[in-house]
Amino acid sequence: MFEDIPVDVGHVYEGERIRSANMFVELAGPKSVGAELLRVVEKVDDGKIEVIGPDTDEMIEGESYKFVLQVNVQGDLLEEEIEGVLETKIHELSNYIQGYMHLNHRDQIWCRISKEAFESGFKFKHIGKVLGILLKEEFPIIQGIEIKISTDPKEVEKFVEKAMEIYEKRDAMARELSDEDVDVFYGCVMCQSFAPTHVCIVSPDRSGLCGALTWFDCRASAKIDPEGPVFEVNKGNTLDDVRGEYDNVNDVVADKSQGTFNRVYLHSVFEYPHTSCGCFEAVAFYIPDLDGIGIVDRSFKGETPLGVPFSSMAGQCSGGKQVEGFTGICIEYMRSPKFLQADGGYERVIWLPKELKDLLDDFIPEEIKDKIPTEEDATKIKDIKEFLSKADHPIIIRWEETEAEKIETKKSDDEIVMESTIPQVAYAPEISVPASGEFRIILKNAKIYAEKVIIRRNENKFDKS
Repeated sequence: MFEDIPVDVGHVYEGERIRSANMFVELAGPKSVGAELLRVVEKVDDGKIEVIGPDTDEMIEGESYKFVLQVNVQGDLLEEEIEGVLETKIHELSNYIQGYMHLNHRDQIWCRISKEAFESGFKFKHIGKVLGILLKEEFPIIQGIEIKISTDPKEVEKFVEKAMEIYEKRDAMARELSDEDVDVFYGCVMCQSFAPTHVCIVSPDRSGLCGALTWFDCRASAKIDPEGPVFEVNKGNTLDDVRGEYDNVNDVVADKSQGTFNRVYLHSVFEYPHTSCGCFEAVAFYIPDLDGIGIVDRSFKGETPLGVPFSSMAGQCSGGKQVEGFTGICIEYMRSPKFLQADGGYERVIWLPKELKDLLDDFIPEEIKDKIPTEEDATKIKDIKEFLSKADHPIIIRWEETEAEKIETKKSDDEIVMESTIPQVAYAPEISVPASGEFRIILKNAKIYAEKVIIRRNENKFDKS
């Protein structure tokens, strides 16, 4: 099937990473613009592959280029409702191509071509041919397929704008359901080639981390590809409807993560947050100094209030890890009424990029919208705190309650027992200890969230990490 493809094609290359040192060119991704879209149409020119703009042999090594890919499919049994399902397969099948790395979905795609692939004569038409063959092979209901790839800047920008409208239409349909309306969620392990212990749980109120799979998409995917990476997950008994914990969901996560994790909260960043793959559109992160939550999306290039950019933060929690205080999310989840509801939702959000805030303008509660700072207002902890205080953000009430319910400290000659009335977060910036001798600190129903705790002894202060 692939005789005229200059590189090898097969499952063995799924998960291949192309580092910058071995990269010929980069397509879309964080330094550029791109998107991919699959449409069901009435008629196609089967087998047609069109390339608009510079091909690989016209590109400069090491550069980043705008890139879009449109796939039109035709078939008597195909319906518009399964477009999103077939579209997600582009990610999986693209990674079968040796020397071609494909990450993420929709308008967040990030692709690279290796130097070896370029030197072997690899061109964009080869991507089209491989996808055409594999999509038909995996989904026999596809009777015809045509593919258009463009790197022309004007064509790309026009295409992305059109694609965004279609993505929004798909997502809007999913907002009509809530988690309580269904007995079945869906699991997806498509990203396990990159994140072996990641199990994505998709519910009506929490779309897939990549932003490409809604509950409806998953339902269609499980039906047309029952042996595929998307599968039904019966909720089972509700253990915590606020945090979003269900006994059978926990069992499935334990099974599919090879026993690495056995609990997950769908709507919280604390204790057992959802595992993160690497395809997520944004990261929700805890800011200990302010007891609030920040959000940073993939397109933001500056530093977050934690002093690191998105890339560093993503590296910390991706790969299928479950890291308390961090969780990957999609933009659509931020439009959900259950968005981090266990943590306070938008009343707990104390920072997010301006572009993202504008994108969510219709979904952030009106009474809180102007009280959440962006990078245009503040990026340093001190400045954010000042902004929040002046804006009378609801987090102020939380600070006051924390101050009023401070940790009760009981002393003996050699130990300090700290018992918090706030189970989730205990804020203890300064601890008074015995004047001499060794001591130990015991936490009861409490966790200290701070980079440094000041230990005070005889009026002398010592910093301890």
